[in-house]
Amino acid sequence: MVSIENPLPRLRRVHRHNVETFTSTPLAELSGSLGDLGTLLPLMTALVITRSISLPATLLFTGAANILTGVAFGTPLPVQPMKAIAAVAIARKFTLEETAAAGIVVASLAGMLSVTGLINYANRLTPIPVIKGIQVGAGLSLCLSAGTKMLAPLSWTGPWWGDNLLWAIAAVVLLLFTFAYPKMPYTLIIFAVGIVLSILSPASSTSTPAVIDIPILHPSGQDFWKATTTASLGQLPLTLLNSVIAAAALASDLLPSPPYPAAPSVTELGVSVAAINLVACWFGGMPTCHGSGGLAGQYRFGARSGASIIFLGALKFILGIIAFFEPGPIVSVLSGIPSSLLGVLILAAGVELAKVGESVNTNARDLRVLDRSNSWDGKRLKELGETERKERFTVMLVTVATLLAFRNDAVGFIAGLVWHFGFKAARRAEEWRARREGRPFWRSVGHRHEESAGLLAHEEEQRIA
Repeated sequence: MVSIENPLPRLRRVHRHNVETFTSTPLAELSGSLGDLGTLLPLMTALVITRSISLPATLLFTGAANILTGVAFGTPLPVQPMKAIAAVAIARKFTLEETAAAGIVVASLAGMLSVTGLINYANRLTPIPVIKGIQVGAGLSLCLSAGTKMLAPLSWTGPWWGDNLLWAIAAVVLLLFTFAYPKMPYTLIIFAVGIVLSILSPASSTSTPAVIDIPILHPSGQDFWKATTTASLGQLPLTLLNSVIAAAALASDLLPSPPYPAAPSVTELGVSVAAINLVACWFGGMPTCHGSGGLAGQYRFGARSGASIIFLGALKFILGIIAFFEPGPIVSVLSGIPSSLLGVLILAAGVELAKVGESVNTNARDLRVLDRSNSWDGKRLKELGETERKERFTVMLVTVATLLAFRNDAVGFIAGLVWHFGFKAARRAEEWRARREGRPFWRSVGHRHEESAGLLAHEEEQRIA
């Protein structure tokens, strides 16, 4: 079971960090808060149009979730749509009850695994190269999604003058300027331009579909059965691997403590996902989770504290109140933001997430040498030999390739584990053969610099003599 400790000291540290970060870099925090909109807006708008969720409930509950996670964790954790559920709900035109049932099932299972400590146990057993592979695969999946679904259908002049490849190129050029000027509020600029273009678009004058208010839902047994067999089972591994385990690892990598507050644990993220959905889904809110892709996007565009998502949550909450009384204009504006701009935002977030793979053999968490207080000084790292470096990189690469090939995080996860334990089994078999043949075998050679191999061999010969 999960142990409970006094949260007040941590909340004070988080509050101090949020305030100090926002007052020192307000534009960066505001810009970073919008870094995940490229994923949120298209799925949320499509679900509203198919009448699978309630827009006011989604904005109000996700806004409240943003505020609470920012206050509790002090890191720019996103509140993203559950993508597998969203995809099935859009394709099958789920009712409100069916969408709610899908989110409730995933949240209940994630919550049970979290409070019993099983998810934390699984996180400790999962090799870091496999986790890195899940992160890199998720990042490349975002890039592929941005390219195929948003940017590829565009032409140089269409579908209209405010949404074409020229706007995408302009967004990329502006993105390149952030390399030299990292404090530029990139997403604020892109989002403002997107809102203006949406208002000017020809589609803004057309009528929008009727939007559902905030209902109180009572899903039936048939709703739960259909949702579980078509959407929940596909979403559960994605939530556990990418939205809990990978997100916790990414938060620790991008925002190590100190100077940042301690990154949220997998147990805390699992409980957070469960709490959000077990409340919101009963009122028609969109099933949501914390995603490593959204975290990478918000970090890429400047967010370094919970202040960024507290601002985003407040903005959503205000829009939710407006949508409760007049939802039509909000849906019209959000659905009209050009794909060229949203596609570039998603592409940048995907690249930022995929970049974490470069640390698999340099400063990954399992290579850090901790002191007696279990903290890392940012310098001391375990040394790897060439053999183990290649094995770790191969495990990560197999995880990425399988994930992308099958478009399934669980399949990539299993493939990575098979390769990892396959390498371990091969080393043990070689050690057994060496002992049987009476020749020395030094497993530690593959885990240190190769120049130390001679010294290890000499020490082993002395011990045997």
